[in-house]
Amino acid sequence: MDNGRAGRSEWSAVRYLRSGGPAAIRRPRPTDVDEFVAAARRSRDLHHPWLAAPTSPQEYDNYLRRIRRRDSAGYLICDRASGAIAGYVNISGIVLGALRGGYLGYAAFEPYSGTGHASAGIALVIDHAFTTAGLHRLEANIQPGNEPSRRVARKLGFRLEGFSPDYLFIDGAWRDHERWAITAPTPPPA
Repeated sequence: MDNGRAGRSEWSAVRYLRSGGPAAIRRPRPTDVDEFVAAARRSRDLHHPWLAAPTSPQEYDNYLRRIRRRDSAGYLICDRASGAIAGYVNISGIVLGALRGGYLGYAAFEPYSGTGHASAGIALVIDHAFTTAGLHRLEANIQPGNEPSRRVARKLGFRLEGFSPDYLFIDGAWRDHERWAITAPTPPPA
């Protein structure tokens, strides 16, 4: 790998779960550690103070353990042209039964921020969650000042459902969050 970009022969064997527009999604692998960590380090200023992506091999290993639990799922957003990691999406707190939902978190990596990769990749994850994974509801909790994430949520059809003060502990403090949600389309009656 060179500069965090896989050569065509390296990534052509990768199986994507879905692809559309400039993006494709797949599951993170242990072998992605160097590229993911380099992308997260390159994107620290973009993500701060909204989130802290894994920026060390140990943090990446911990991330893989978290997303492999029964109540979580993780996806990489990849650039379709190069196969490079453009961002990532997580679904945490997955509950089945009557709710069939989870919490959606997402981030773009530089230089893909603002290119449409994140919104295309997140849309693919939502489709995968609502069809293949059988979920019905996804909630994205966004800090009020995080306008790029708010724009993505609006663009993808999330609705603002409420405001929660001191909701999540991020960057050393309890942060207010807006609760945005989307539900699977309801099929017409038979």
